[in-house]
Parts: sequence; C-alpha cells; structure tokens
Amino acid sequence: MTADKTSATQESKIDFLKNYSGRPLKIMEVCGTHTAAIFRSGLRELLPPDIRLISGPGCPVCVTPAVYIDKCIDLAKKSEHVLCSFGDMMKVPGSTSSLSASSASGANIKMIYSPFDVLKQAKQEPGTEFIIAAVGFETTAPAYALLTDELKKSGINNVKLLTALKSAISAIKWVADKNDTIDAFLCPGHVSVITGGLAYRDMAEKHKKPFVVAGFEPAHLINAVYEIVRKINIHDNIDNTTAEPGPAEEVGYLGNLYTEAVSEEGNVRAMEKINEYFETAEAVWRGLGSLAGSAYYLRDEYSCYDAGSRDLDPTDDMPEECSCSEVICGKIDPPDCPLFGNKCTPQHAMGPCMVSTEGACGIWYAD
Repeated sequence: MTADKTSATQESKIDFLKNYSGRPLKIMEVCGTHTAAIFRSGLRELLPPDIRLISGPGCPVCVTPAVYIDKCIDLAKKSEHVLCSFGDMMKVPGSTSSLSASSASGANIKMIYSPFDVLKQAKQEPGTEFIIAAVGFETTAPAYALLTDELKKSGINNVKLLTALKSAISAIKWVADKNDTIDAFLCPGHVSVITGGLAYRDMAEKHKKPFVVAGFEPAHLINAVYEIVRKINIHDNIDNTTAEPGPAEEVGYLGNLYTEAVSEEGNVRAMEKINEYFETAEAVWRGLGSLAGSAYYLRDEYSCYDAGSRDLDPTDDMPEECSCSEVICGKIDPPDCPLFGNKCTPQHAMGPCMVSTEGACGIWYAD
C-alpha cells in the first residue's frame, strides 16, 4: 500500500497544486498535529481556493465529553483521592467547571507528564487512591496497557484508570459514512504508527476516496496533497499536463507516504498489548454522539484498576451556540462559529476545540 514512487520534484508538485483546475475538493486531515503543521507550513495559503483542507476529529481532548470532566472533578473532591491528569486536560470545560478551576478551589488534582509518574507516590502513600485521567487515541492506549501490566506485576492496588481512550479509526469511519462531501482523507501519522496503514483499506474501498497516511514536515504534507489530487485527477480524466501519467483507476486509493514510521501492519506488539487489557465498546464522543465499538475499556478481569469509566451518563453536551461539533465533522471552519475569537478564546474557552493545543479552533486562533 505504499504510495506511487514518482519522479516529480517538490517544485513541480507545488506548481501542479497551484494550477489545479479540476472540481472543488475538500480534504480532511484527521490529526491535530497535522492541523498545526499545515498552519506552520503555510500550505493553506499555497493552495488554490478549490482545494480546501478541513480539520476533523483529530484531538482526543476535544472529543472527551463534559460528563467525563465532571466525573474527574467529583473523584478529585474526595479526601482520599488524587486525580492525576496531563496538562492538556486541565482547562477543558465540564458542565460547570474545569480541572484547573476545581484544583484552585481545593480539589486534589495533580498534573503529570507520564502515567508512570504515579507509581512511586502510590507506593509511598498506600492509603491514597490515585486516579489517572486516561485520555487518548490508539497512540497513547499502549502506555496505559503497559501501566496496567506493571500494576498487576507489582501488586499496586491504589492506582486506577478513569478511561476516555478512543479509537481514531472509528471516528474516521464515522465521518466518512456521515459526510459525503469530503473527497479525501489525510490519515493521522501518529495513530497509523500503531494501527498500521491497512487500517484504512476498507474505508478506501467502500467510499472510493483516497486515504493517504502522511508525516508532519512541509514536504510530507505537500506530497500527500499532491498524491490525493493527482489520483482524483486521473479518476476524473482531467487532462492536465503537469500531472504525471498513470493508468485510469478507481479513486478509492490507499497510500502510505510515511513509510519511515508506518508499516502496513503497524506496531503489532502494541496492538496486542492494548487488546490484552482492553476491549472495545460504545462511547460518547463530544460533538459526534455515541459511536459503537469506539472506546477502549479495561476488560472485566482488570476492573479492579478501573475508576468507574463505564458509569458515565451517555450524553453529548456542548455550550449554547458552540459549533465544535460542526468543526470536528468538517462541516465548517473554526472562524465560522459565532463564538470564535469573540466569546470563545484560549484564555476563556467555551468549547473543547479551543482549549487543547491540538484543537482546531485553538490552532486557527493562534495563526
């Protein structure tokens, strides 16, 4: 599934994209790091108006529902608990507060840089229950599987996970099924390292659209957009002399332009570790609703390490007027939200997409 090896130079690829004369195209990047890299590279300014790059549900923090934040806060208010979280979760709004605001009000919340940071303190304070806010996609799920493995082996029983671990592949499938106006997908590099490039094969075949895995350097992004547009041109039988010749083919194309990090099968050992400790089940995504088989929960035999992850009220609530759901579905760009840059800023975020460093609204606002 590696992408075609072509002899086109970067200059000729840029020229091809600048002079694109086909139908209007919408290409969705499904990775917050891609969104940030696209802005840093100036790629949007390089492309003509008929090639639009739109942001999808590529930030795990942004799709974590408010009820999860509320549960974290409730647990942190108990005197025998310490809620441990990464910094990107601290300002995400729950129903009435955030972890940051609750910490300032006296809740027991500790910011960590690795889930393994908790182990030493847990051994020193056996009477305290340390609850880790485990949020992320396939990229971070292996770390929590390894942490559970270590808890089991070391006999530590006062560390628990409150999981909001989700499958980015499930979200891409959902968007591809629901939004037929998207012409191609720029697949997430980091997630694909774990899942492998073949994770998108069924989607490419079903929807007859290009799914291309890319890295994060400007050259990676240009190559990916060029490959997507070239494939669509070939399919549409557009006579463009700057496009490289190639056989007519279905536009349902799967390509990997990040072969230095992404293989077809992915990190088999990491996926085995995830599947050893976790099982998939239905979960609510903030902005998308409930998606079947989209979350990773600890298996029943490891429920002693769970802090009530399955007990959340399955609601998907957004602040009034907030358009984060439309943003992560690719229906609008962040500036089209009535709150963007007005009532909603990184300093006073009303929606989750403005909070995270990988959230589309926060990235667009900072540009």
